[in-house]
Amino acid sequence: MSDRSALLPTVHLPSPTRRQVMVGSMAAGGALLFGAPVASAATRSAAAASDRHIRYHRFTGAEAWAHGKGAGVHSDQHGLRISVPSGTREFADPTVENAPTKLYDVSTWTSQWRRSGFGLTELISSWNADTPNGTWIEVDVRGHVDDGTLTDWFVLGRWCSDDTAQGGAIQRQSVDGQGTDYATVWTDTFHMYSGHTLADFQLRVQLLRPHGTSLTPTVRFLGAVASALPDDATIPASAFTLGREHILDVPTFSQETHVGQYPQWDNGGEAWCSPTSSSMVLAYWGGGPTKADMAWVDPSYADPQVDFAARNTYDYVYEGCGNWPFNTAYTSRYGLEGFITRLRNLAEAEPFIAAGMPVITSVSFKSSELDGAGYSTNGHLMVLVGFTADGDPVMNDPASHLIADNKEVRVTYKREQFENVWVPHSGGTVYINHPASLKLPPAPTEANW
Repeated sequence: MSDRSALLPTVHLPSPTRRQVMVGSMAAGGALLFGAPVASAATRSAAAASDRHIRYHRFTGAEAWAHGKGAGVHSDQHGLRISVPSGTREFADPTVENAPTKLYDVSTWTSQWRRSGFGLTELISSWNADTPNGTWIEVDVRGHVDDGTLTDWFVLGRWCSDDTAQGGAIQRQSVDGQGTDYATVWTDTFHMYSGHTLADFQLRVQLLRPHGTSLTPTVRFLGAVASALPDDATIPASAFTLGREHILDVPTFSQETHVGQYPQWDNGGEAWCSPTSSSMVLAYWGGGPTKADMAWVDPSYADPQVDFAARNTYDYVYEGCGNWPFNTAYTSRYGLEGFITRLRNLAEAEPFIAAGMPVITSVSFKSSELDGAGYSTNGHLMVLVGFTADGDPVMNDPASHLIADNKEVRVTYKREQFENVWVPHSGGTVYINHPASLKLPPAPTEANW
């Protein structure tokens, strides 16, 4: 995979490399292609008894910020902001050749210690933040290993909204090479090595601005999903609890219509499943970039919001648009609360659909494992938009049968097949995006949202 010019689609896989390809089915010639109802008692009971341990931790609002430890920050109706900087930090962007070292004022907020009720093996953080040009944030995690060792801080992401060409302070980035004897970070996922768990954790967010200025980033939301999941190769199909057909009117965008566009951001459209999915959900909620924002996109390109999303979710270290929290941070620019979590099965997704909230899912499969897809993938994102009367998931699949046509995006998959290419493969990872004013459905006993 060293020859990126020969690599057609690059898609999202939670692995140490997270650099994978979508493979066409044999039929395609085998070529390289790239108010919600309360959860039922049965659903809550199954979640509580499951060995799929998942718990979500969120921090937002004045009360949550007050329970953490701030250094040079204050909170107001907008979120967490710099007040009087607590120090300075020199930083040379490692993604830019010969980048100058710049001096930033920095303030920090650190959460209280959090326990999940189990020893976690993975953690994924997500955040919603505004970063006026010149400012940026860094999100970190640390914790106590089961043997009592306190880990160092691990970087989970460095984020600013705009590229440097648009005035952004840094090129948004994950951080490689953080492995220790206990743990590492795979792009956006903190991972404990086999044989160890993390008993508790703290999140830290650093807010940075050019030294001597009055600018400030604003952090509106910070969260983390902690999990300890079994190595099950398959899971049984969950019971359909919604009991009726319910399909949301989510617009359909195909990543295939963007093949060859702006290859500097993850080789172009055949790799843009994640920003295409995020764009569909943004359009559903009536948000997204303005025409002025998208003025740089070639006017001959349809659905230019997908090109814009690819540019503005691109991770310059991972070299892809599939960094999970970078996508929810992107959608949050337009008034949504976006976060990453994990679900145990489709039954847990049903209350979101009933509440009118589409769910972006992370899957991987061979073509023989998902009837009707027409391709294989080592990592892919698609949008759950509803269910048939029989409980089969209705998806907006941006790979669209590898046909460059938005009309090919809507597809229905078999429930058991879909759950098994999603839950065991990505841990049931999803993007949840919703207006902050719209309440989330009630969570299971071991709350994963």
